[in-house]
Amino acid sequence: MPADDYAPSEDWLEAELRDTLDEDFEIELEDAILSMKIREIYNKAHPPSLPSADYFRTLLRLQAELIKLQDWVVHHKEKVVVIFEGRDSAGKGGVIKRIAQRLNPRVVRTVALPAPSDREKTQWYFQRYVPHLPAGGEIVLFDRSWYNRAGVERVMGFASEPEVEQFFDDVPEFERMLVRSGIRVVKYWFSITDEEQQMRFLMRIHDPLKQWKLSPMDLQSRVRWEQYTKAKEEMFARTNIDEAPWYIVPGNDKKRARLNCMDHLLTLFPYTDVPHEEVALPNRVYKGDYERAVLPPDLYVPSKY
Repeated sequence: MPADDYAPSEDWLEAELRDTLDEDFEIELEDAILSMKIREIYNKAHPPSLPSADYFRTLLRLQAELIKLQDWVVHHKEKVVVIFEGRDSAGKGGVIKRIAQRLNPRVVRTVALPAPSDREKTQWYFQRYVPHLPAGGEIVLFDRSWYNRAGVERVMGFASEPEVEQFFDDVPEFERMLVRSGIRVVKYWFSITDEEQQMRFLMRIHDPLKQWKLSPMDLQSRVRWEQYTKAKEEMFARTNIDEAPWYIVPGNDKKRARLNCMDHLLTLFPYTDVPHEEVALPNRVYKGDYERAVLPPDLYVPSKY
């Protein structure tokens, strides 16, 4: 077959690749839409990060491996919980977004629970998290978790010291119970410096696309930095168990933090390639007597662009 016969297919594949890269760039632009003054200050405070080409190349490679991990989880009916904790603006949401970006949302889902309702406040503390735990062949990414009690609830006074003490007594056994049931529990803490958090909060204040991320609770976390630090240290000391240890991700450099976390996550599972049925596109069935109906123009979205 002449080489020219491949051209339409190659053009289509190239267009698909461009769409994929456009999606990556669109996500990255979230970090770039800043006031020029804040950007200037931020750049002075940070050493150069990874070149974009290196970052995207590594990101795509790791995302390809995550697809293999996903297939292994489905094939072997594994159950996986990954907990992402850290101070406000530490980068948890960014890494969760990159992990889940190319995965099947029916297999990998993100759980980010709101503040408990009045009814939930009367329940067993872990009760509202239990319905979100994975079944066989599922991965659940917790964007904050039951560790709220050891952090924000404790520091902000939403939980009493007896309740916090009860949590510390219960959580190791709760997690051991999950592991005994066959759930793999992975816990990440994203660590940033005081100065870095202040800079990120300033960027959110000056970026209209990110102002929604700032809540009164976030602003209070600045005031209570040292209290959060003490709470975090006790949390590590009392909940870092062999069955579900903590892993700390240095987060001042967002790109490196994402790649390091994704790479580390992959090392925790003995995943291998799994058999796949060969996929063949069936031929379309044509019926000579079928006539496509003409739909009213007002059903269509206006073509403004």
